[in-house]
Amino acid sequence: MKRVYVLLMLAVFTLPAYAQIMLDSSFTISGSADVYFRTNLNSSNTLIEDGYETGRTVAPGSSFANLPGFSLGMFNLIGEYSSDKYGFKADLVFGPRGRDAVFNSEPALAIVNQLYGWVMLGDKVKATLGNFNTYLGYEVISPTVNYNYSTSYMFSYGPFSHTGLKLDFDLGSGFSLTGALMNPTDWTDFNPFGELNYGAQLGYAGDAFSGFLNYLGGPGYNQIDFTGGAQVSDNFFLGLNATSAVDLFSGVALYAQVAASESVGFGLRGEYFVDHGLGIVGGTTDASESVMDLTLSMNYTVGNFRLIPEVRVDLFSADDSVITDSAYNAAADAYAPTAFSKNLASFVLAAVYSF
Repeated sequence: MKRVYVLLMLAVFTLPAYAQIMLDSSFTISGSADVYFRTNLNSSNTLIEDGYETGRTVAPGSSFANLPGFSLGMFNLIGEYSSDKYGFKADLVFGPRGRDAVFNSEPALAIVNQLYGWVMLGDKVKATLGNFNTYLGYEVISPTVNYNYSTSYMFSYGPFSHTGLKLDFDLGSGFSLTGALMNPTDWTDFNPFGELNYGAQLGYAGDAFSGFLNYLGGPGYNQIDFTGGAQVSDNFFLGLNATSAVDLFSGVALYAQVAASESVGFGLRGEYFVDHGLGIVGGTTDASESVMDLTLSMNYTVGNFRLIPEVRVDLFSADDSVITDSAYNAAADAYAPTAFSKNLASFVLAAVYSF
């Protein structure tokens, strides 16, 4: 009898809140799921040992679409409430893409991509507190937003997410200003260093053109970034991203997208990326190595489903950047590289569903 009484009391107290959420259209649940197949066209797809990592296959040095064969992307689940004055967002990720996006998180929190609340401080100022994806760069973590499935080097080695406080100011006539105080980049659960980063953005968003000048700074880190886009015609869009992180990396990328029909489109990304000492291009920190990423993607869309066949070519400045073949060494009981190249061609077939 006691258990029945408790259940009735729970129903009385929770039903009004549940009904309010169900009847309030400001609360939404959305998300996505993606999977892909990837293979190298001019390099071995078997395990290699390259002196740095063991048990990996050759792949472009950018994030996410770099696993061999049939591979998993991520499942993304987003709960969001928005009113005129306040709101919140909880963004959860599962799978390899999500794991890589929150790489600094503790295991128990490694599914939290974003978690923040916001409130309007008057008509023109919005305050956001919590963990939010970065405001720098052209590309984002979710594959539903990017036209190309694989990501650029600039996106991969710039910040993914921040935790802190930011203020967004509506300056009118399409102009906006953002200021932020945050944990060190990608330390989203807590701050282990006792230091803070600071950021700013000056933006303009119009019907045919948008542009955002971004800055991120902190102890030993300074990055300036520009992202812009223009709807040149009804069927043609042109985007630009340029960035420079002092003593770390710099790059520029052009994005051209053409709609051939309501369901078929083509997108070309041309990126030039320079490694100023990270050691991610060419495997050395002694000199500034570079890479050019040329990625051609077709988007075939039916409802909420998108199929993305993609061909990518990475052209490196260093002659031995790519292992094109490997062989099993019985004495060492491991695969070892046997041939090298400065170019890598790969193919990706991705499927993305959003809801």
